[in-house]
Amino acid sequence: MARSRAAARKKPTPAGAAPPVSTFDRYLTGRLLVYFAFFASVLAAVYWVNRAIGLFDRLIAGGSNLRVFLEFTALGLPYVIYLTLPFAALIATLYGVNRLASDSELIVAQTTGLGPWRLARPVLVFGLAAGLAAAILGNALVPAARTVLAERGEALNRDVTARFLRAGEFLHPGTGVTVYVRYVTPEGELLGLFLQDRRGWRSNTTYTAARAYLLEGRPGSTGPRLVMLDGMAQTLDRASRNLITTTFADFAYDLAGLAGGDEVRRRDAREMGTRALLSASPALRGTTGRSAAELRYLGHARIAEPLLTAVLPLVALGFLLLGGYSRMGLWRQIGAAVLVAIILHLLANVGEKAAVEDGALWMTYLAVLIGAALAAGLLWRGTASRAPFRRGRAA
Repeated sequence: MARSRAAARKKPTPAGAAPPVSTFDRYLTGRLLVYFAFFASVLAAVYWVNRAIGLFDRLIAGGSNLRVFLEFTALGLPYVIYLTLPFAALIATLYGVNRLASDSELIVAQTTGLGPWRLARPVLVFGLAAGLAAAILGNALVPAARTVLAERGEALNRDVTARFLRAGEFLHPGTGVTVYVRYVTPEGELLGLFLQDRRGWRSNTTYTAARAYLLEGRPGSTGPRLVMLDGMAQTLDRASRNLITTTFADFAYDLAGLAGGDEVRRRDAREMGTRALLSASPALRGTTGRSAAELRYLGHARIAEPLLTAVLPLVALGFLLLGGYSRMGLWRQIGAAVLVAIILHLLANVGEKAAVEDGALWMTYLAVLIGAALAAGLLWRGTASRAPFRRGRAA
């Protein structure tokens, strides 16, 4: 009795009917997400290496250690990943759909009745997932990481001790300043100090001292100072090329300029929340030094960028559906999709100029609107031409 009821509930599938939509959707969406994770990791790694070289030189030359470098790198990763997500979504779609076509899997799916709009459904789900990831990064993680990074950089600039208490290395704690310490005692005394100050445009001064120590700035003071004992100062006048030599028993060198002083840090507008940027209150304008149009544009850009990330996979699919079967593959369609993606990002820059200078905030979404219209037109074109992957002559 139970078997007969199960057989009654199970309806036979007509010959040539399409497979269950959810099965194909899960299959294609899953593959696209895997490719998306891979290409996002590769693009982020390439972009990170280019930035890490300069960051490594700047931090290590300033006396920081490897732990500080890794900390700054981790704080910069959310922004790096955020920049690469649109291109990773585009490349993942191009690669995934092209691979399905080359393996004849897409032809089989089309034979069973899956048209362009049905094929677009899993791609749209994938695009929304990629756009959601971009929205979380752009609206939450990136602003928070920027704030921590700025505060950590400010603390590092004020940490004069960490930049001076490194023996046997030539350090550059500031532009035009070179420091060398032969040995640092467990008590923090500097032995065999060499300090060259090239910040003056009229003269350069080189200090040498047998011993030195650091005095941290106290409330009301000008900042930390370096006290040198039993030393000599050699000042070279650049115009006359005269060298003036002065010996001293003790001399205090002001490090306030190197430590960044006691100024209150002006927060970057990119550290603020999206709701605060859209409101552009007078207090926020005073805190960031940005105009209301600039702040509102930054807020709308955080909405437009994830939307563009979601649209680009549909644009890629639309171009791929235009190609007929060829042993040479779909490289022309792939190249056209990449070119259109570049143009859309250029249009985003045009929208930024119009939104900031003319107050046309709707121009922030210009690239999204054009991309969505182009994707819809390409999918409609694929609907008008039946089985696009089986059309055309074999090359």
